[in-house]
Amino acid sequence: SLRGSWRLRSANGSVALRGDVPGCAHSALRRAGLIQDPYYRFNDMMYRWISLDNWTYSRTFKTPFDVRKWQKVNLVFEGVDTVAEILINNITIGRTDNMFNRYSFDITCIIKEVNFVEVRFLSAISYAAEQSRCHKGYSVPPACPPPVQKGECHANFIRKEQCSFSWDWGPSFPTQGIWKDVRIEAYNHYHLIYFTLTPFFGKLAQQWSLQIESIFDVVSPKPVSGLVTVSIPKLQTQRTFSVKLQPGEGSIVLLVNINKSATVEMWWPNGHGKQTGYNVTTVFTMEAGHKIEKFSKAYFRTVELVQEPVSGSPGLSFYFRINGRPIFMKGSNWIPADSFQDRVTYDTYRLLLKSAADANMNILRVWGGGVYEHDEFYDICDELGIMIWQDFMFACALYPTDQNYLESVRAEVTHQVRRLKSHPSIILWSGNNENEAAIASNWFSIPRADREVYIRDYVMLYVKNIQEIVLAFYKSRPFIVSSPTNGLESVKEGWISQNPYDTHYGDTHFYDYHNDCWDWTHYPKTRFASEYGFQSWPSFSTLEKVSSAEDWSYTSNFSLHRQHHKNGNDEMIQQIEYHFKLPQSADPIKKFKDMIYLTQVMQAQCVKAETEFYRFSQSEIVKGEGRTMGALYWQLNDIWQAPSWASLEYGGKWKLLHYFAQNFFAPLLPVAYEDGDVLYIYGISDLHTDHLLTLRVTVHAWSSLEPACILVKDNVTVKAQSAHPIYKEPVSDLLRRCRNCTRESCVVTFHLVGQAGLRSPTNHHFLSSLKDAVGLGKTQLSASISQKDSIYIFDLRTTAVAPFVFLDVGSIRGRFNENGFLMTERRKVVVFHPWEPTTVEQLEQALSLTSLTDVV
Repeated sequence: SLRGSWRLRSANGSVALRGDVPGCAHSALRRAGLIQDPYYRFNDMMYRWISLDNWTYSRTFKTPFDVRKWQKVNLVFEGVDTVAEILINNITIGRTDNMFNRYSFDITCIIKEVNFVEVRFLSAISYAAEQSRCHKGYSVPPACPPPVQKGECHANFIRKEQCSFSWDWGPSFPTQGIWKDVRIEAYNHYHLIYFTLTPFFGKLAQQWSLQIESIFDVVSPKPVSGLVTVSIPKLQTQRTFSVKLQPGEGSIVLLVNINKSATVEMWWPNGHGKQTGYNVTTVFTMEAGHKIEKFSKAYFRTVELVQEPVSGSPGLSFYFRINGRPIFMKGSNWIPADSFQDRVTYDTYRLLLKSAADANMNILRVWGGGVYEHDEFYDICDELGIMIWQDFMFACALYPTDQNYLESVRAEVTHQVRRLKSHPSIILWSGNNENEAAIASNWFSIPRADREVYIRDYVMLYVKNIQEIVLAFYKSRPFIVSSPTNGLESVKEGWISQNPYDTHYGDTHFYDYHNDCWDWTHYPKTRFASEYGFQSWPSFSTLEKVSSAEDWSYTSNFSLHRQHHKNGNDEMIQQIEYHFKLPQSADPIKKFKDMIYLTQVMQAQCVKAETEFYRFSQSEIVKGEGRTMGALYWQLNDIWQAPSWASLEYGGKWKLLHYFAQNFFAPLLPVAYEDGDVLYIYGISDLHTDHLLTLRVTVHAWSSLEPACILVKDNVTVKAQSAHPIYKEPVSDLLRRCRNCTRESCVVTFHLVGQAGLRSPTNHHFLSSLKDAVGLGKTQLSASISQKDSIYIFDLRTTAVAPFVFLDVGSIRGRFNENGFLMTERRKVVVFHPWEPTTVEQLEQALSLTSLTDVV
């Protein structure tokens, strides 16, 4: 391994320092104390010079073996970011131009006992600009991001993390560095490069088999024969094969039939069963006497993307069957966890992904403007049962298709699919993010006469190259060309459909910041909602780390600078004003904190309304629309401390939205909505069997902790994996029965209970905007904290009904079991799960309790 300490210097040598590998120039400068935290205040602009310079990594290393004894020696880079010339002992051995590729350079004739290796980087910004200039025939838009993003131009001309040039939720930090492992490999005869396992279920034979693909570099001048033994003890399966490797890059594909008398436990998504995996030992014993042992895990599951006619509706369905069972997809969209990949550790992944699973998610979409994540990311998803919709790394742009570019993309796709295909979590490959829509809706104002050129490029890149590679080698999971797309209908229309947002086909992305988000009639009753959302600000404790006192107002230069979405701060205010009063405190810091709190309340309530609409639409067709089978809000995580659509802040802290997600994605949930002054409650279930339950509806006056009335409906059948109405009543009748409540004076809460402790979360339905609420008075909230084993108990008390009660312990890392709730009882117990050691005293000191009535 050549990990560890290298030398790093700027182009003119004026800056020279230690640079860790894996790492990048920014991280090295920060570690050496030469720059501040790049995320502090306006440093994304201050530090542009780092990305504009050309940096060189170098080091000397001793070869720990006798170089003359080996037939082949390679220098292998798992990831170079991005454009570089590689030299060993002052001889150029190759160049790199693709961050997503693996590079292996033959150094057999160059390596000595002591060696000097150099990686000379070229600024990604300069390179992208030069590539764009050289593309003479026609422009490939967009040239630059919108000014509000303060980004760099021509990201589409470089095979690099697209959002590193800026995005509407993230900064511009086009890094340079060796971002993954680098090592020397020496071998005789043959060497194993890729090793993958793919399960198949043979319907005719009713038998599982495991396809094992091994790709070798064979340096022997003649074929190498040998034996391969595969054993899976838990499945009483052992097979031995005779194999022959041809010189060059040879592959062996073996089909291992699983013993029919063994019971194969399948891998299931989170909430639907276990994530069983089986240990597999594969031993290669070749005639040259060299033995390779591979220890791996095999997971058995099937995946189908079902696009077929829907009765009572034009168009086609769009849903996933896992192990033969239709699964409603509940989840979010994943972006890179940091601008600096060397700061993303196993613990970073674990925390964010566990938070997704804890919020009842079963899927994440790895969005196409980031990176193909590290192996650990997919390992954790396998273990937690989080399915992955995997985009290829193309987003919101058109792309060139010259020969060099296509060759680079082909190598990238081949490498990434080989690297990732064993993971059961990956259930779909998708060619790009929003590029079909970009052409169909003409985002870049392309004259009609020139349209064909761009359609041809689109088909060339995603269909004739990416799709062809994926389907030629890796048929084990479905592929779609874009998202949103009309799926098979897009294919029929020549890959670019007239309207990729058609609710009767495929998936949709939907954003609307102007209409009232509580009004479900604005939402598309789509087959699959793969992107939708609203912004909010991260908590004050998160912002405080990267700002100073003068920044702490909603209209400060800092607040404007961090908002990369045009008019985003105003759109949040507009959405808040539909239902809440804006803060008016004379204390500017309290006013800022109140504003942050309200943006989080608004975001949580908006995404709740939209997600519940998608969930209750799963079993019905209304006016030809419905059968919604997925709800993936935008977005799960943050790349830095700024306003965004995320439900997890940078560092992993749960926003109010994430606490709401835990409830709106619950496996059993009652959901209310009004249509023509009639209140409907639907019973939604992801459970695998029908349940006879009791629905309890409680109406509270805002002015009293005693319920105005309680309605109990017994023997309610909630059907397995479906959504159906279980209650219907005109709002006027309901209010009349409840001590003459009015819409403004009362609120409705409801939950489902069943046998053996089965219970849904308590849901709420507001009968009017909270700014119009009558009787909602100031409350005294208090909490006493005690420790029990490794958790902390918060005993909460209130003197009045309190909406959106939010517990915040500042920078103490951890999460509550629930938060942001409507408190209608005098007392409530909330549990805090710390992610690091803390004490009762520290929690008491850090705790702030806020409810809507505290916003003044």
